[in-house]
Amino acid sequence: MGKSTGFLEYNREVPQDRAPLERIKDFKEFHLELPEDTQRIQGARCMDCGVPYCHSGIMLAGGASGCPLHNLIPEWNDLIYHGLWQEAINRLLKTNNFPEFTGRVCPAPCEGACTAGLNQPQITIKNNECAIIDRAFKEGWITANPPKKRTDKKVAIVGSGPAGLACADELNKAGHSVTVYERADRIGGLLMYGIPNMKLDKNEVIQRRVDLMKAEGISFVTNTEVGKDYPVAALEADYDAIVLCGGATKPRDLPVEGRNLAGVDFAINFLSANTKSLLDSNLKDGNYTSAKDKHVVIIGGGDTGTDCVATSIRHGCKDVIQLEIMPKPPVARTASNPWPEWPKTYKLDYGQEEAAAIYGADPRQYCTTTKKIVGDAAGHVKEIQTVEIEWVPDETGRMTMKEITGTEKTHPADLVLLAMGFLGPDDQLIDQLGLDRDPRSNVKADDHSYQTNVAKVFTAGDMRRGQSLVVWAIHEGREAARACHEYLKTV
Repeated sequence: MGKSTGFLEYNREVPQDRAPLERIKDFKEFHLELPEDTQRIQGARCMDCGVPYCHSGIMLAGGASGCPLHNLIPEWNDLIYHGLWQEAINRLLKTNNFPEFTGRVCPAPCEGACTAGLNQPQITIKNNECAIIDRAFKEGWITANPPKKRTDKKVAIVGSGPAGLACADELNKAGHSVTVYERADRIGGLLMYGIPNMKLDKNEVIQRRVDLMKAEGISFVTNTEVGKDYPVAALEADYDAIVLCGGATKPRDLPVEGRNLAGVDFAINFLSANTKSLLDSNLKDGNYTSAKDKHVVIIGGGDTGTDCVATSIRHGCKDVIQLEIMPKPPVARTASNPWPEWPKTYKLDYGQEEAAAIYGADPRQYCTTTKKIVGDAAGHVKEIQTVEIEWVPDETGRMTMKEITGTEKTHPADLVLLAMGFLGPDDQLIDQLGLDRDPRSNVKADDHSYQTNVAKVFTAGDMRRGQSLVVWAIHEGREAARACHEYLKTV
């Protein structure tokens, strides 16, 4: 490292976001940029630690520790400190196909495992990564680079989320002819319709990358659901290999009285329709569920719930609360959550920050579960009944919920959004292909071959491992491409 004492001399500094009361007026990205000199200093804080856990990419205590892509983080931190931006993007692209995605929406398990984070603020790894790729696009360093030689092999990839795109990119680089099938009208999967535009701009970021991949020779087919619009038998006959990257798209439901009332919906439906209407007509076509002037209740405290908070606020909701069944996390790591595990600490994310700016407080209500959803005479939701819970060990030591008597509450609700995660992939294509599943209903394939029980059919991403991070999906897509390429060399 060129500045081995940088972590002692410089403080962590991230760019300011647009002010909450300003950014809620639109759906534009809200992150700003640091000046180049300041960004270079942040690269200097990387401390040349003997064992850089930041790119370990291992699972500890059920969460990712370090980058699953094994990004060579200390190397490009050092390169930007020295102002060698073009060398930095070359190094970054060796391990990450889409840093412009991860630099915006990845929760940064790399930073959770940063050695500096043992006793001071960790290095701004995620922001450094985003700065490298954004500069590379601005400088014109990112250009189409189609393979110089093609093989005679054809590969179909089903699903255009981060796993499918990464797999397509790698197989195309190997010279194979790749076609990506997407049932939606735009490429990107959950990147396109599951993440709001203010976190990840669809035209300036996602479509820019898709256009680049098209220029490199990848074919994209939209509005086509394999197994419905395109028969499985034709797919198997037309391609030498098939990689399934359909994601874990089956949302977890809430089995309580009143679930089927009008005004109760899955968060993914709410977010997807909003983004599609935004892109189609700037929300003028009305083809989305508006939260304007409504009491909004979001059930689920994760990132999807946060996105629903932020979207509802931009619609002009009357108020919004977010129900979280788990306890409020501590401000700092506890003894049971040591470094380099992912830090399970309290964070005020962008949606909660915006709610706090408007309503004066974090909208999350912790240790709260839903008892009943109540409707009006017309069959539309009007209120939701909750109770507070505590987590206590049962006779085996497993933590279980216990309701706290006297904590029952009734909240007005015109719109209830279920943001409780996903259970697994859709069944139709899996059943038609006759694929084996694991105990969690995901498509069964091991961590090395990525091959299913059906000849020439591979799988990757959330469809194989279950709901996970964008960075894991890219890792899976890359690894499945490697396995598929090895298979194609033998047939």
